[in-house]
Amino acid sequence: MKGNLKLVVIGGGSSYTPELIEGVIQHHGQLPIGEIWLVDIEAGAAKLQIITELSKRMVEKSKLLIEIHATTDRRKAIAGADFVCTQIRVGMLEARKWDEQIPLKYEVIGQETTGPGGLMNGLRTIPVILDICRDMEELAPDAWLLNFTNPAGMVTEAVLKHSNVKSVGLCNSPIGFQKWLAEFFELPSERIYSEFVGINHLHWVSDVFVDGVSRIQQLIDYPQTYHASNVPYQDWSHRFLSSLKAIPSYYLSYYYRTDELLQEQREAGRTSGSRAEVVQRLENELFELYRDPELAEKPKQLEQRGGAYYSEAAVLLMKSLHNDTRDIQTLNVRNGRIIDFLPEDASIEVNCVVTKQGPIPLPLSKIPESIKGVLAAVKQCESLTIEAAVHGDHGLALQAMVHHPLVPSVHIAEQLLDEMMQCNQAYLPLFHSSNPGKGVKGG
Repeated sequence: MKGNLKLVVIGGGSSYTPELIEGVIQHHGQLPIGEIWLVDIEAGAAKLQIITELSKRMVEKSKLLIEIHATTDRRKAIAGADFVCTQIRVGMLEARKWDEQIPLKYEVIGQETTGPGGLMNGLRTIPVILDICRDMEELAPDAWLLNFTNPAGMVTEAVLKHSNVKSVGLCNSPIGFQKWLAEFFELPSERIYSEFVGINHLHWVSDVFVDGVSRIQQLIDYPQTYHASNVPYQDWSHRFLSSLKAIPSYYLSYYYRTDELLQEQREAGRTSGSRAEVVQRLENELFELYRDPELAEKPKQLEQRGGAYYSEAAVLLMKSLHNDTRDIQTLNVRNGRIIDFLPEDASIEVNCVVTKQGPIPLPLSKIPESIKGVLAAVKQCESLTIEAAVHGDHGLALQAMVHHPLVPSVHIAEQLLDEMMQCNQAYLPLFHSSNPGKGVKGG
């Protein structure tokens, strides 16, 4: 029997899509999707075709009645959708390379979601996502937008502030940490509860309970914790964690170990290349596999791509929204009064009960005092970036850059912003304005 739900994947030519298809197949009994529309831009049409053919083979092997459609007509796909997943990269891997390489010239961390690279990624991406939201408001007003386009926290906040679309942001890091904990304790994850505090790519785990008993000290005393292949990592100092009384996300290495990571990034640039270059090689290898007409499942090599469990998180969220399961998931949602020193309309990353009406963030039992400064500072930079992206305001973009904790001075911020905006001109049309105080410097 064919399902009655319509899923649209914007960025359907992504190498991640087979994992999403696998999840839809595995959970079809609780998530009866009958149509999947894979959408991409003309520049991604070749990859879209390869992914579409693989997706059809996967569905055929499953013997489920799911129609797979591919199109570059976004509006045609969105019409009547129940769920829209966004997994786009504006400027593709070339723009990510700029995000990573240009800051390094100024002795600043270069990364696609953190620091100057993350801010520039937000300036490129937010207007495109808001265009998608306008299509959804017109053509699928009841649909849920599930965003795992980076920078996910900024994108989610922009949608919440500047559209009427029902939206939730996702990240693979929390679900990855939960799986790591299940292996660590050798228990099913249902018996483990972790409290996440923070924003996307800037969160801390303030406590971990097993059967209601806190085990955070045991984790602090253990010499290793969860990390991902796409972020350089070394074990945290035990002295540091003991006084912090929490476990930082591996992304916090960029803030807590800045000098070391700068050195690692420079060394990688001389040897293996930037992360964007590494990803490009992995993508090429994956698409060679995807082209195989005998392949009818997600290849194991996809796990090396980084971002493992993104699609699992998306499918679990869709299933919970559809069935009103009221389970707990870690999501990017509107703050309200959960983190009282952040604006109510900020996007935060915390545990939520997922209902048919949407996720409800759970109150936090504790927020470590020492994290509040960096959390508030980065959130302010993100909020400035969102408004800069929406209005094409160069002054706000500069203020976001100047005040980011990873940028050492006004002079470097100005140089960084000018060079990065120059490279990104093709993806920043709102900044080419004749209004005073707006537009790229000199143009």
